[in-house]
Amino acid sequence: MGRKHKPKPGTLARTSLSALPRCPAHLDAVAHKEWRRLATPMYEAGILTLADRAALAAYFQAYARWVEAEERLKETPALLKTPSGYVQQSPWLTVANKQMELMARYMSELGLTPSARTKLRQDSEAQKSEPITFVWRTILDPGDETETIEHEKTLELPNRDD
Repeated sequence: MGRKHKPKPGTLARTSLSALPRCPAHLDAVAHKEWRRLATPMYEAGILTLADRAALAAYFQAYARWVEAEERLKETPALLKTPSGYVQQSPWLTVANKQMELMARYMSELGLTPSARTKLRQDSEAQKSEPITFVWRTILDPGDETETIEHEKTLELPNRDD
């Protein structure tokens, strides 16, 4: 019994695709344009998988609806007065806010935010075994005869797959 163990960030394998997936046909022109803008760099960075296609499609659908709502908000006020005299929020503002919430959720899941990107790990051989070299420079005398001391240290990082 008990709680199920959560996987550590970056430990789930991500299998890169051999080709960029096609944009789903049901998405409109605005969503298609956003697909080309985001899916290509995600594919080139090796963080796009076939399993991401549905989540990406949902993100782009929300993006297109958000753009439409924002365009409508340029034409209508954000607050409307009802026939009975009450002031209420425009339905387009409600749609825009909801789509922004959905977009933020999908961006987090897909690694499109700075904090989400830190949780992603690309499966590349270079990341598994490449040492990191640090170089520190200390300038002791800023005069004509500047003395520079360089310290070099190579640090082998442990393989995270162990």
